[in-house]
Amino acid sequence: MAAGGAALWRRLSAWLPRGRLGLAALLGRLSDRLSRGRDRRARRNNFSPAESEAGHERSVDYDQSNGCVMEVIQKWLILEGAHRFQWIRNLVPEFGISSSHVKVLSSPGEFYELLKVQIKAAKQRVVMASLYLGTGILEQELVSVEGFGKGRKGLQERDVEGLGQVLMLGCKFPGRLVEAARVADAKAELTLFGMRRKDSHQDMRAVLARPPDAEHFSWKDLFAFVMRRQLSLQVDCLEETLEKSLQAKSSPDFRVSILLDYTRGSRGRKNSRTMLIPLLQRFPEKIRVSLFHTPNLRGLLRLLIPERFNETIGLQHIKLYLFDDNVILSGANLSDLYFTNRQDRYVLLQDSPEIADFFTELVDAIGDVSLQLQQDDTVQMMEGMVHPYQGDKVAYCEIANRRVMEVINSARTRQELLHAKTFHSSHPGSSLLSQQGSQASGSLKPEPDTWIYPLIQMKPFGIQIDEMVTETLLTEAERDARIYLTTGYFNLTQAYMDLILGTRAEYRILLASPEVNGFFGAKGVAGAIPAAYVYIEHQFYSEVCYLQQQERVQLQEYSRAGWTFHAKGLWLYLAGSDLPCLTLIGSPNFGYRSVHRDLEAQVAIVTENKALQQQLHQEQEQLYLCSGVVSTSTFEQPNRYVKLWVKLVTPLIKNFF
Repeated sequence: MAAGGAALWRRLSAWLPRGRLGLAALLGRLSDRLSRGRDRRARRNNFSPAESEAGHERSVDYDQSNGCVMEVIQKWLILEGAHRFQWIRNLVPEFGISSSHVKVLSSPGEFYELLKVQIKAAKQRVVMASLYLGTGILEQELVSVEGFGKGRKGLQERDVEGLGQVLMLGCKFPGRLVEAARVADAKAELTLFGMRRKDSHQDMRAVLARPPDAEHFSWKDLFAFVMRRQLSLQVDCLEETLEKSLQAKSSPDFRVSILLDYTRGSRGRKNSRTMLIPLLQRFPEKIRVSLFHTPNLRGLLRLLIPERFNETIGLQHIKLYLFDDNVILSGANLSDLYFTNRQDRYVLLQDSPEIADFFTELVDAIGDVSLQLQQDDTVQMMEGMVHPYQGDKVAYCEIANRRVMEVINSARTRQELLHAKTFHSSHPGSSLLSQQGSQASGSLKPEPDTWIYPLIQMKPFGIQIDEMVTETLLTEAERDARIYLTTGYFNLTQAYMDLILGTRAEYRILLASPEVNGFFGAKGVAGAIPAAYVYIEHQFYSEVCYLQQQERVQLQEYSRAGWTFHAKGLWLYLAGSDLPCLTLIGSPNFGYRSVHRDLEAQVAIVTENKALQQQLHQEQEQLYLCSGVVSTSTFEQPNRYVKLWVKLVTPLIKNFF
């Protein structure tokens, strides 16, 4: 098969000299051509459209041989448009929905406001998976029992400090008053505002006496707004929703489940755990906090690696936010930067109970093999569960694999039965009376024009579905197809790089410029990470130029003053189409960590609806609008200078960041 040929020439490429990728691409294309000819002959003899339409296509378990899986995949690749991607349902459940239930968000502020609205409106469940929960004011507004300024009278010094930063930002960005208020941090030093602590009240009054430098607001209005904002942060928080669930008889089964990473969530004295303990203490029967600990961090390694650096071994990296039957898929964490000025991607799936059930079960499965946070800030495993770093590693990973795959396979079975039932009920021979009855009762759902495929990658547990689907998409992208791929951390696996350089589609790869890298300006060794990414980018660009692929494979750098870049995913435009019919959105960065170390999840959204395709196209255009094309001169700029020690160390550590 094509993907089998690609895998073969990747293995061969390790033995090739400097021009290995070009020769590897040639070998791959020859292998693809031979295998596709054989597959076309096989499809003419074996493929039955009627069988496909009836929903009886051959279903293959993930743990069967790759050749068997690819046999099924090849059957679907002869179809046109969005239907050519239905081979994915042989690996994961397929959820058909109406495109009207999909909304693409564009900004961190919109994401934050949606989180608050959804938390407040939830009646049955709140399920949130993230790398960590931040400790700032905005995070407190989401979850804290003791919201900042709640129940206090008068203006205290901490309030003044926060107000100072808000006013500073209000001066610089008068048209973005609300966002400026959100950036306020009560803990920050007033030196950023040019004030001294002991003179803060007097200096504040002096600032308020100044005339406004913009016509959008007055200082009086700004001060009043910020005061209301700082002293009423208890609104819309998770605590309020939990409190209502105790009082409301209509939602006695309301539950909250939060999944975070153990190492990242435990960093520092004030951390994700200390943020959530008050909720655990007040609502012990309503909330569950699970902290995933990678089984690869154990023994002497766990004792020797210090805080922060231990996060390089493996993390819980899934980001999804679920409220009743509404699901937000993103790459954003629950932290103030992701609510204000760190650009990411966000998609809301509304009124999608089957999808919400699947992700609830997935988070529960991971939670079952994770450490459970207790009210006294200790952690313990569920009774009878193997410990992730104290117990047998093989036994733990087998249990985790079984739990997660049970969720995937059971959901796939349910969806296949639903698909078959839907087909038979809509068949011309079905009962007209039953269809009329369904319409009369209002239970008949609109015909799906959009399909959601959850893609899970958990290499520590032996689960590589996302990797398999992504490689197949890159391998099978036809000539003149366009793939827009974006990642905040450009560190592609060798397999992905080989496929990009050795296949026929056009690629536009969006990555972070050094100034918008999340590690830019960090202290210590972490401060050199942006330079390491520049070095990796330069190496890849040199390979593109060596193969004379500059027209087909273009790199573009995102640059935006005062922002950082964290968006990830891809958009696929079929040959001859101006709109994408597929997008991948979620947590993976397409790097070694995403494939081999961390727990990741994203979805493939496939649609034939033009309005939704237009939404996705506009999302892509908006992100790429803030970018410039990379050229040889890019790496001649002074800010692209990479120190020798960084060049020497990067190959040794690139698989850890």
